[in-house]
Amino acid sequence: MFYREAGDFKLSYVEDSQTFPIRFDRYRYFAVLAVAYGVIPFFVNDYWVNAILLPFLIYAIAAIGLNILVGYCGQVSLGTGGFMAVGAYACYKLMTAFPDVSMFIHVLLAGGVTALVCVLFGLPSLRIKGFYLAVATLAAQFFLVWLFNRVPWFYNYSASGQINAPERDVFGILVTGPNAPAWATYMFCLIFLTFCAVIARNLTRGTQGRTWMAIRDMDIAAEIIGVSPLKAKMTAFAVSGFFVGISGALFFSVYLGAVEVGEVFGINKSFLVLFMVIIGGLGSIFGSFAGAAFLVLLPVVLKVVGVDMLGWPTDIVAHFQLVIVGALIVTFLILEPHGLAQLWRVAKEKLRLWPFPH
Repeated sequence: MFYREAGDFKLSYVEDSQTFPIRFDRYRYFAVLAVAYGVIPFFVNDYWVNAILLPFLIYAIAAIGLNILVGYCGQVSLGTGGFMAVGAYACYKLMTAFPDVSMFIHVLLAGGVTALVCVLFGLPSLRIKGFYLAVATLAAQFFLVWLFNRVPWFYNYSASGQINAPERDVFGILVTGPNAPAWATYMFCLIFLTFCAVIARNLTRGTQGRTWMAIRDMDIAAEIIGVSPLKAKMTAFAVSGFFVGISGALFFSVYLGAVEVGEVFGINKSFLVLFMVIIGGLGSIFGSFAGAAFLVLLPVVLKVVGVDMLGWPTDIVAHFQLVIVGALIVTFLILEPHGLAQLWRVAKEKLRLWPFPH
C-alpha cells in the first residue's frame, strides 16, 4: 500500500537502469532535494547550521569517500583525518595564493591534491592488504599531521602555527569567514554534497564500481577474469581521496574557519568517519548519509536530554556518548554488518508486501 511497484512499467533499457527505477523512490528523492534547496535555507539559523547541518553535510562527503575505499573496494584505511588535513591545507594555500579565483575552484583543486596524495600512500595496497594496509594508512595519518606541524610553509610561517580562512565570496555572497551568513554556508556545502553523491552513485553502479567490488570480494579471481588490481585500487584511492579532500577543505574554510592540525585532524577524526561508515553500512551511499546523520545528531540529542533536561554533568554525557557508539559498533558488526542501510532495505521490502504475510 505504501511502497509498490505495481503498474510501474519500464519501456526501455535506460528506464530500467536508472538510479531510482521505482517511481516512488524518484519522487522521494526529488522531494528531499526540493526541501533541502528550497525550504531549509529560508528557515535555518546559526545554531542549526553550525551544530547540525554543516557537520552532517561535510561528514557525509567524507563518509562517502571512505565508503568507496573500504566498503566498495575493500581497502582498509585509517588515514582519513590526515587526508582531510591535506584538503584543508591545500585549500588554505590556494586561497592565500590566488585570492581572485572562485571558492568552488579552490575546493575542487584541494580535492584533486588530496587524490594525488591518497594515491601515493595507497601504493602499498598493491602488495599488502587487511591489517597491514590499515597500519600503512595509519602511518600516513601520523606522518601527514607531523608534516603540517613541522613545515612552516604549509601555514605561511604563522607564529601560532594555525591557519585561518580569509573571507571569500561566491557571486558576491560570503561563504567563508565570521561574517558569512548561515544559509550561504549551508548552500555552499549542500552543492558539494549533491555533486559528490551523484558522482559516487553513478560510479558505484557502473563498470568502475563492479571492478571495485570484484577486488573486494576476491582479488585473485578478479585478476584472473581481467580486472587490473593496479587500476582498480588506485582509482578507488583517488576517488576516495578526492571526496575526503573536499570534506577537509569545507571543514576548514566554511565550518571552522581556523584549524590547528593536531587538534582537528588527529586520529580521532579518522576513527569518527570510519565509525560513520560501519554504523551506516559498508558498500552503501545511503549508509554514508545515515551514519553521518546518526553520529552528528547523537551528541546533540544527548546534550539536550542529559544536560539540559536531566541536569547531568557534561563530562558524564560525553563519556556516555562513547559508550553508546562503542556498543552500537559491536552490535552492528555482530548482528547486522551492513548497518543502518540494510535495516532501511529490509523496511522497504516489508512495505512492498504489507499488509500481506511474509
